Amino acid sequence: MPARYVGAVDQGTTSTRFVIFDHAGQVISIDQKEHEQIYPKPGWVEHDPMEVWASTQSVIAGALAKSGVTAGDLAAVGVTNQRETTVVWDKNTGKPVYNAVVWQDTRTDGIINGLAADGGMDRFRAKVGLPLATYFSGPKIKWILDNVPGAREKAEKGELYFGNMDSWVIWNLTGGVNGGVHVTDVTNASRTMLMDLATLDWDEDQLKTLGIPRSMLPEIRASSEVYGKGVGALAGIPIASDLGDQQAALFGQTCFSPGEAKNTYGTGCFMLLNTGIKPVVSKNGLLSTLGYKIGKEAAVYALEGSIAIAGALVQWLRDNLGLIQKSSDIEALANTVEDNGGIYFVPAFCGLFAPYWKSDARGVIVGMTRYVNKGHIARAALEATAYQTREVLEAMNKDSGVPLTALKVDGGMVFNDTLMQFQADILGVPVIRPKVTETTALGAAYAAGLAVGFWTKVEDLRANWGVDKTWEPRMDSAKRAALYSGWLEAVKRTFDWAKQ
Repeated sequence: MPARYVGAVDQGTTSTRFVIFDHAGQVISIDQKEHEQIYPKPGWVEHDPMEVWASTQSVIAGALAKSGVTAGDLAAVGVTNQRETTVVWDKNTGKPVYNAVVWQDTRTDGIINGLAADGGMDRFRAKVGLPLATYFSGPKIKWILDNVPGAREKAEKGELYFGNMDSWVIWNLTGGVNGGVHVTDVTNASRTMLMDLATLDWDEDQLKTLGIPRSMLPEIRASSEVYGKGVGALAGIPIASDLGDQQAALFGQTCFSPGEAKNTYGTGCFMLLNTGIKPVVSKNGLLSTLGYKIGKEAAVYALEGSIAIAGALVQWLRDNLGLIQKSSDIEALANTVEDNGGIYFVPAFCGLFAPYWKSDARGVIVGMTRYVNKGHIARAALEATAYQTREVLEAMNKDSGVPLTALKVDGGMVFNDTLMQFQADILGVPVIRPKVTETTALGAAYAAGLAVGFWTKVEDLRANWGVDKTWEPRMDSAKRAALYSGWLEAVKRTFDWAKQ
């Protein structure tokens, strides 16, 4: 009996999920487990890779058990992951030498400043598509090798492996110390600051500059191809796709044509625009990155606007301030007031990403008066995501020369009607939510299914995409301009704070 489903491991910043899809791209089963967020010092963010791997095994078993689907019913399994989060492990023992250093972490600020002293923040941009920033993996690898006792010596002996979370998960899924494959794909490799955008290979000059032995690095492969066979609960099942989470969402939203874009509202917020088979170098603070690569086909590139803090701000209001009991309570609290009460909340907790790239910025709330209550703070927190998205969209319009006429959205925050309506209002374009909003996992499933012939070509996937809800802009242009002008003034207040 032919396999009827495709599975996807979605290893995210705050949790890991396993999702099973049918041929129509509908969710059959899902299981999810959160993992600990570790904050050893201000600006430092870590995860325990062993906990993440245990969660991965748990959710695979959980989703299969919930649905009654057996591993044999799966044509293939794909992997999508939080990008830039850096794991270095001993390839002989399978144990990490240090916790995973998360993409939000700012400890590499000193390394970044040292590199920028010779050539500025855009020193490597022409080759790797990225500015110098604490966001990316390469400097995190250097930090681990420089600061974990014995790590550099082991690395130079060829005993250590590096990977973003995709490589760590795939290595373990395919056997770990017992023959696990050490691979990554072009999308994840493009987030390391170590891959040449033109050759799609590790760049020797970059490795030398950062002091990283090539033997640590995974083999760069296509986003959709069979890397190996699963073990354990997925014994014998092809592990057949690997996409960074935002690229997976681009793929799941079927943005297969140049000029198509999506915005994902998760821990952070990430807008990607398909730019076709040639990279576009941004002049407006965006990242030139890989969109995806299907088998032997030409790689597809993208422009990306990365926002560090979106849903994470809601979690902060919940966990650090106790303002709400659960994240979904934020909308009701925001709706206890009519507007933001004159305040803006700029959540530059780990610096500002696109389009500013200022790692020494820090979060501010401005415009406070005795009138302001917790409802205003909740509303300002939601509005922050919408304002940041407009900044990115304007940069994208300038770089591409093609103004977007609508925005496809996905991620956990798209069920917040208040946020989505304000997003449409502040952009002045319709915001569209698809019927299947698990687009990150869906993109990984699509790529895995394509690799094994479960689906035959990318155009077939467009038929699975359908509109669930559209928000039309209702705000007049004068009010939109005034609110956005206030936001830009608030952002300026965050600059250079860590230098104070």
